[in-house]
Amino acid sequence: MEKLTWGHAALTAEFDSGPDGVPRLAGLGGAGAAHGTGLAAALPLVDLSAVGHGAAWSGPRFTGTALGARLRHRRHTVARDGAWHLLTVELHDPALALTASVEYSSPDGVGVLRSRVRLRNDGRAPVVVQSVSSLLLGALPVPDRLTALRARNDWLAECRWYTEPLRDAVADVSLAAHEHDSRAALVLAGRGSWPSDGHLPMGALVEEGGAEESGRAWVWQVESPAGWCWDAGEFAGGTYLSLGGPTDAEHQWRVRLDPGEEFVTVPVALALGSGFDDALAALTAYRRAVRRPHPDHSTLPVVFNDYMNTLMGDPTAERLEPLIDAAAAAGAECFCIDAGWYDDTRSWWDGVGEWQPSRRRFPDGIRAVLDRIRERGMAAGLWLEPEVVGVRSPVAAALPDDAFFQRDGIRIEEQGRHQLDLRHPAARAHLDKTVDRIVGDWGVRYLKLDYNITIAPGTTGPGDLSPGGGLLGHARAYLEWLAEVQDRHPGLVIENCASGGMRMDGATLAVTQVQSTSDQQDPLRYPPIAAAAPTAVPPEQSAVWAYPQPEFSDAENLLTLGGALLGRIHLSGHLDRMAPHQFAQVRAAVAVYREIRGDLPRSVPFWPLGLPGWTDDWLALGLRPGDGRNGPVYVSVWRRGDAAGDAVRTLSVPYPAARLVRAEVLYPAAAAEGATVRADWDADRAELTVAPGPGPACVLVRLT
Repeated sequence: MEKLTWGHAALTAEFDSGPDGVPRLAGLGGAGAAHGTGLAAALPLVDLSAVGHGAAWSGPRFTGTALGARLRHRRHTVARDGAWHLLTVELHDPALALTASVEYSSPDGVGVLRSRVRLRNDGRAPVVVQSVSSLLLGALPVPDRLTALRARNDWLAECRWYTEPLRDAVADVSLAAHEHDSRAALVLAGRGSWPSDGHLPMGALVEEGGAEESGRAWVWQVESPAGWCWDAGEFAGGTYLSLGGPTDAEHQWRVRLDPGEEFVTVPVALALGSGFDDALAALTAYRRAVRRPHPDHSTLPVVFNDYMNTLMGDPTAERLEPLIDAAAAAGAECFCIDAGWYDDTRSWWDGVGEWQPSRRRFPDGIRAVLDRIRERGMAAGLWLEPEVVGVRSPVAAALPDDAFFQRDGIRIEEQGRHQLDLRHPAARAHLDKTVDRIVGDWGVRYLKLDYNITIAPGTTGPGDLSPGGGLLGHARAYLEWLAEVQDRHPGLVIENCASGGMRMDGATLAVTQVQSTSDQQDPLRYPPIAAAAPTAVPPEQSAVWAYPQPEFSDAENLLTLGGALLGRIHLSGHLDRMAPHQFAQVRAAVAVYREIRGDLPRSVPFWPLGLPGWTDDWLALGLRPGDGRNGPVYVSVWRRGDAAGDAVRTLSVPYPAARLVRAEVLYPAAAAEGATVRADWDADRAELTVAPGPGPACVLVRLT
C-alpha cells in the first residue's frame, strides 16, 4: 500500500507503508491536513493476538503483537454511502491464512473517524483470537504534551471527568539510554454487563504547548454494549492510542474462528478538534449521524415519570390518578408508570419476569389507568426490566436453562434474579410476547427499559468458548432485539436505563431514543451530572430528572426544574399536592422547555467554566448552534453555595460572540423570596455575567 490520502473537508487520513510493507496510519487531522510525527512513529493498522501467537514483547499494552506486524496489504476500496465516506483496507497473513479488513468510515463534514475490524479465517485450521484492536493509531504528539481525560461513572454519581498528565502514567525512562520505549501504558477497561459502570467507555487526549499545534484534542468512545478497553502510551518518540472491545486478559473473552468464519469487532469513534469542547461537538454530530432515525429526536415530548422521589416503585390506581391529572395540567405529554405495576406481593424484586398487571394495585385493571392517561392528552408509558427473571417467577421454571446465563452448566443467580440470554429463541419469544401485549394490545407508546443487575465476566452457554464471548454475544443480540421491536412498533419510544446511567454506551444509545442519566435523588447533587451528561449523550436524548416537591423551598424547586431544561426534562414529584405558586413554577418551566426544545437537536455543548467538578459550587453548561448555523446560545448556570458566597459569576462565551447582542433570563421568571436574577452580556469581551440570587439556584440564559 503506497501513500494514500483519504477523507473529506473535516477529516484527512494519510496511509503509508514502510520498507517492511506493513500499512500504517501515519497522519490524521482535519481541515484538509493530516498531522503526525511521521511513518517511524506509526503502528500497524491492526494489532491482534491469538493462542500460539502472542505479543512481540511483554507488558500491559495491547500493542506490539506478533500477528499485527505480519499483516500485509492485499487490497483497499474507497466508496461513498450517502453522507458517509468509506475506506476498507484488507490485510492478510499468509502463514496463518487470516484476513483482517479494517473498515473506516466518516460522515461528511464531521471530524470523526469510525473504525472496526472484520476478521476472517481463510485457512484450514481453527484460530482462537484473544484480542483485536478496533482502531490503532500512532504518531500522536509526545506524552509530555498531552493531558489524558477520563470520566468516572458510578451509580448516583455519573459523568465525573478528571484529568492527568499522560506522562504521570507513562514515565520518561530515557529512550536514548535503553533504545526501547517504556512498557507502561495508561489502560482503562470496562467489565461486566453494565458497559459504563465505573467509567464511561470514553476518553480524551488534549495537547498543551507547541505554538502551532497547541490545543488539539482527540476524544473517543468505544461502542461496546459489554466489555471494552483502551490504552495510550509512548512509541517511537510519539504517543499511540489503541481502542477496542473485550480481551482475554481483561474480560475472559476469546473467539474461535473455524475455517470460513468471521468476527467483527465493536466499532469505535475518534473525534478531532481544536480543544475538548470542539472535539466533543464533532462527536455529538457523529452520534446524531449514526443513530437510528426516530421522530422523538426532534419532537422531544415532556415526560412525567411517577418514580423519582414520588411513588418510588409503589404505584396504585388511587395514587396515580391525581398525579396523572396534575401532570397533564402542568404540560406533560407522556406519563410513564414506573416499577411496581406488576407486583401483587409487596416483595417484587425476586418475582419479576411475567409482566402481568397487579390486580391488587389496579382493581379495575391497568387499562383503566392507561386510558385515563390518554384521556388527559398524554401518551401512556410503562417501565419494564426485560432481561431479568426473578428466582420466584413462574417464568424461571417455564424457560429452559439454556435461555439464561450460566457457568459450568449452572444457571447464574444475581441478587435473586436470573439473566436471560437473548441469543436463545425461547428468551426472545418470551420478551416479544411481553412487548407485543404491552404495546400492541394495551396501546403503550413509551417503554422505560431498565436493567438493575450486572454480571461479570459473562456466560458460557452452549457453543461459548469464554464467558466474555458469551456476554458480548448476548449484548449484541439485545441490541438486535431492540431494533426488531421498533421495526414492529415504529412509533414506540424507548428509554434506556440501567440503574440510571450504567448502560450509557454508544452502541445502545444508537438504537434507543432517550437515555437515563442518573438515579440521583438529591437536587443539590444532580447539577454536576446534568451539566456533564452531554459529554456522553446528545442533549435531546439526555433524560434529566426534575422532581419539585410541596415540602421543598422555592429555591430547591427552581433548582431542580431549571437544571433539566437543556436536556430531556423528566418530571416527577407530588405535583397534585402543590400550592398554587409552586405549581405555577412547574408550568413555567415546562413552558420554557417547550419554547426552546426545537433548538436542542441542532445544538452542541460547551462548558464555559470547564467540565464540572463533583463538589463545585458554580457549574455551567452551554448549548450553541452546531455546524456554524445561526441561532441562539443557551447557558445554564448553577450555584450550589449559600448566600455568604460569591453573588455573581462571569463566564466566557465565545460562540459566536460577534452575532450575540442580548441576554435574556428564561428561567426562573422570578427568583425565590423576591431576589433579583440578572444576566448581563458584554459583546466586546464575549462575557456573560450572571447573578442567580441566593443559593441554591439555577438560571437559564438565552443569548440572541
